[in-house]
Amino acid sequence: MALRDEQSAAESGFDQAFLKKLEYLHIVAKKVFTGRLRAERRSRKTGAGIEFADHRQYTPGDDLRYLDWAVYGRMDRLLLRLFEEEEDLYIYILVDASESMRLGASSDGRPLSVAGRDGRIAKLGYASQVAAALAYVGLSNLDRVALYAFSEGMQDQLPAARGKGRIFKVFDFLSSLTPGGQTDLRAAISEFVHKTRRRGVAVVLSDFYDHAGYEEALNLLRYHRFEPAVIQIVDPREAQPTLRGDLELADMETGERRQVTLTDAMCAAYARAHAEYCQTLETYCGSRGIGYLRANTDVPFEDLMLRVLREGGFLR
Repeated sequence: MALRDEQSAAESGFDQAFLKKLEYLHIVAKKVFTGRLRAERRSRKTGAGIEFADHRQYTPGDDLRYLDWAVYGRMDRLLLRLFEEEEDLYIYILVDASESMRLGASSDGRPLSVAGRDGRIAKLGYASQVAAALAYVGLSNLDRVALYAFSEGMQDQLPAARGKGRIFKVFDFLSSLTPGGQTDLRAAISEFVHKTRRRGVAVVLSDFYDHAGYEEALNLLRYHRFEPAVIQIVDPREAQPTLRGDLELADMETGERRQVTLTDAMCAAYARAHAEYCQTLETYCGSRGIGYLRANTDVPFEDLMLRVLREGGFLR
């Protein structure tokens, strides 16, 4: 069901103001991509195409409707007309909905995609906003867009469809996501590649906090001929923590607890290690031709997407 009224839209965080931001992003995307994606998707096919491309020799069994009778009349040769058609681009948006993506959620019960009193937004809420923006641009371009939520495996999905009106289904899907479970990228991606027949762009939005690593999961996408892209969601509070003193820290996903004394030196070392981890992921993606984007939750999603689009796009 589409969002039923303005109140429910506002409560989900995907209201008219949000929709206007998406429309503006679409306008920018059209200026960037006009002609380029269209050219990349052309393929030679025989049939009811868009634009005449060439001829080839007729062979028994070919559809007689596409014989070029004008050429036959002039040259006494049976030639088949070939056309260029635009192939559908499939865009798969995979959103991490594990427990660690809850970080940043407001304590007053607001939806994850709505900032709390401190102005912060949950990582899953931010990922949902970016996912909605990518979906809207794709749907407006008449690409086929599908969404998936994962943690230890694939949790839920919105099947591939196209058309701008589909965005309300996207809003409903994203606003229904609840973080839970541990991150298992390999299990989730393995399930995805073996259940998805049509190849296309696969955008993974996650914090990539997986104890088993991310390399095997991303390699699975490449091996199965998907075009992977990575958006790493980072909350500044976990990148550079401000807590100090004697504390008990708990892992959000495993529940493991440790008694620690956080000093300035220890937090500085942690911040360096976190930055190194993010850089290692970016380097890994770059060395394998995987698109990479680091998304800090303190940057408005529309500013992030505008920068990406103006720098030449992310999906291509």
